[in-house]
Amino acid sequence: MKAIVVTDQAAGTAGMKLAERPEPPAAINDVIVQIHASGFVPTEMAWPSTWTDRRDRDRTPSIPGHELAGVVTALGYGTTGLSVGQRVFGLADWHRDGTLAEYVAIEARNLAPLPGDVDFTVGASLPISGLTAWQGLFQHGRLQAGKSVLAHGAAGAVGSMVTQLAREAGGYVIGTGRAADRQKALDFGAQEFVDLDNDALEDVGGVDLVFDVIGGDIQKRSAGLIRAGGTLVSIVGPTEARPADGLAVDFVVESDRAQLSEIVQRVRDGRLRTNIGNVSALDDAVATFNATERRAGKTVIRVRP
Repeated sequence: MKAIVVTDQAAGTAGMKLAERPEPPAAINDVIVQIHASGFVPTEMAWPSTWTDRRDRDRTPSIPGHELAGVVTALGYGTTGLSVGQRVFGLADWHRDGTLAEYVAIEARNLAPLPGDVDFTVGASLPISGLTAWQGLFQHGRLQAGKSVLAHGAAGAVGSMVTQLAREAGGYVIGTGRAADRQKALDFGAQEFVDLDNDALEDVGGVDLVFDVIGGDIQKRSAGLIRAGGTLVSIVGPTEARPADGLAVDFVVESDRAQLSEIVQRVRDGRLRTNIGNVSALDDAVATFNATERRAGKTVIRVRP
């Protein structure tokens, strides 16, 4: 099968190559999925799991990409809940070969059914952004109606999901980003916007929940805005700052079939819009990932036309 492989951590996306790799076998509880579309997060090149297995042993050449939408072609021993020919989408294991390939072996529990009226490109754009927003807001942030949310990067792939899900849950959303992101963030449902280059973040006043996708100085300043009992939720590693009278939580997104089903149902009925940027073929993926212009929205690779 054709796949994108990486062998050199220092090279990052510049070290990606399109290569021929053996098709994966289905282990116990696995399914094989013929991939129609794959999502990609550029920060994967810095994740240890891209390069080593759970015992810290080198696993290169490895196939990156962890979001997929496709069709089940084979079932491993003991697999239940899915069938050959079924349309699925989901989030592949961090420590196994990923989804920038024509086929992937993946545990059945990491997949959810993809309804027939949802395009594979849309399905592949949802797992990381949608699950990250869902888990950060509701599991870790315990968002309730009437609470205020400071959503950093509100025009980005994760931030736009945070904004929409928080609004739907009855939250008041203040989005942040660059000046050029203002209209896009407002279009996704932010009720206010802070231009981090030109506006004073502190003018926001107190908020109940900060969803941080930036880290560093912005995170430290944001922690000071959190009201008593509020929460700072981070997806950029252990938090450097903590609210004076609240919680700080950093987390790594996990696959969850029920949550994936909730997310895709919202897409079907128009409550949730995807934020897809570039869509490229697998043959053009390396060039797409190494483009110099700023990426807007989620990059999706169409593995099958």
